Amino acid sequence: MDIRNVAIIAHVDHGKTTLVDCLLKQSGTFRDNQQVAERAMDSNDLERERGITILAKATSVVWNGVRVNIVDTPGHADFGGEVERILSMVDGVVVLVDAAEGPLPQTKFVVGKALRLGLRPIVLINKVDRPDARAHQVHDEVFDLFAALEANDQQLDFPTLFASAKQGWAATSLEAERKDMAPLFDLILRHVPAPQIDADQPFRMLVTTLDTDPFLGRMLTGRIRSGSVKPNMVLRAMTREGREIEQVRVTKVLAFRGLERQGIDLAEAGDIVALAGFKTATVADTLADPAVEFALPAQPVDPPTLAMNFMVNDSPYAGREGDKVTSRMIRARLMREGEGNVAIRVRYSETADSYEVAGRGELQLGVLIETMRREGFELAVARPRVLFRTDPATGQRQEPIEEVVIDVDDAHTGVVVEQISLRKGELQDMRPSGAGKTRLVFLAPSRGLIGYHGEFLTDTRGTGVMNRLFHSYGPFRGPIAGRRNGALIANAEGISVAYALWNLEERGPMFIDPGTPVYEGMLIGEHSRGNDLDVNVLKGKQLTNIRAAGKDEAVRLTPPRRMSLEQAIAYIEDDELVEVTPKSIRLRKRFLNPEDRKRAKKAAAAAE
Repeated sequence: MDIRNVAIIAHVDHGKTTLVDCLLKQSGTFRDNQQVAERAMDSNDLERERGITILAKATSVVWNGVRVNIVDTPGHADFGGEVERILSMVDGVVVLVDAAEGPLPQTKFVVGKALRLGLRPIVLINKVDRPDARAHQVHDEVFDLFAALEANDQQLDFPTLFASAKQGWAATSLEAERKDMAPLFDLILRHVPAPQIDADQPFRMLVTTLDTDPFLGRMLTGRIRSGSVKPNMVLRAMTREGREIEQVRVTKVLAFRGLERQGIDLAEAGDIVALAGFKTATVADTLADPAVEFALPAQPVDPPTLAMNFMVNDSPYAGREGDKVTSRMIRARLMREGEGNVAIRVRYSETADSYEVAGRGELQLGVLIETMRREGFELAVARPRVLFRTDPATGQRQEPIEEVVIDVDDAHTGVVVEQISLRKGELQDMRPSGAGKTRLVFLAPSRGLIGYHGEFLTDTRGTGVMNRLFHSYGPFRGPIAGRRNGALIANAEGISVAYALWNLEERGPMFIDPGTPVYEGMLIGEHSRGNDLDVNVLKGKQLTNIRAAGKDEAVRLTPPRRMSLEQAIAYIEDDELVEVTPKSIRLRKRFLNPEDRKRAKKAAAAAE
């Protein structure tokens, strides 16, 4: 069968997963009466809740006798490790852009990689039914973006379609008939070349993604470059340098058919398949016939820029809410994640029962922690820290720098520029983006941006949009001020009392409600001053047999500050931890006893 391999590139929330749903339905992949979940490609609960695609997935549809393999790529830069490799599997890309927001940083990130690989894009301007749509202006912005990314003349001569994936149509112009997705299918068949294959050569395939199946073990997915493969065939795996890793017998060959992976008896060059049976081979390795001597060229994976310590939960409430609490269980789960996710690196840290997990950003590590707590794990995590490196040429210390693009109401530009400047960010560009908004572009150290997003939303009254993207390693930019306020710390274990919390309200905002179990060393609020303060939240009102002259009034409390997992991780300081369980997220001091905290502080001061 004739084949086309195409990837869909878009920024977070521009509608690519909805588009894939629409293509699956209109191609007849589903029966008319079949019940299909909305956003079928976002199969993971976290993906559905956050409205983002985390894992790259493939699906396939048949249109006019041609099999179209569609790859849905992650739009968030933290999952860029997936994106780079996916593009090596496809021969064309559909660049999906929101008709109101235009091209945003993650679009730029993935499109830049696609253009460098020589792929010719199709541009699909989606959500043209939005009241604030500006389709023609966005079309010009896409052209400018491609030109800035040094696209060649062929790539700049891109075909454009206008669409509403939600309403299920695409058209060649805003005035054309709005019927179905046939114009997009037809354009893919015309514009995307068939895969370049060499059927007569022995089997070769580059591994682009890796996952694990509970029954089949490691599943290595990629596009077959030459030859064919069937179950029970013996293959060898080689590194990028051509060193042999292992020789195994393939136990199963799976191909993507609709949303399912189905076992097949023979897969030929050009198709995207998953192979089972390998024990050690991983992403960027070449799987080939034993006669093949040279590995296929592969893209190295970008290095992690952020690390966090994951450790055993040793709080007084450990083991009450989760069933996976031991060091051995946590280690096995992290090692499994490190195997299947090449953008994450796991290693032992200096202290016992603690592991250093390095990744691309706060979101990626936050997703891993959230997934683990839903699986029943209890653990404690430390504040994220950036991974520095030494420039081999100059010996200079370097840190990761990010490109930050912010769309904000004109009234809030001043406070945003001021706050990012305090975090050692440098303003690169500032221009009006229409509708009373300004677009700001900064280069800022990743270190300074940890925990800034919550403050940014407060400063912009929730109207600002911030997008971040790894830019490069640059010279160390000096010290950055941390959290300005101290913490209110519980001084005993028990159940918090409304009267005690009411008395403490003048000291600062609370993190807990009355009736919350607390323990010594747990953070129950933020101090209005810069120092930490141990407080008693268990103290009730003293009852006497003398009635007060005035009427007793019910205690009225200000609602506590609720923190999401990412906000909690960003909020803590170096001497604090986040205790994560399936039911709770608690903030605590690393040393629960005040005397231990004093000793640790003295030791740290002496070390400086």
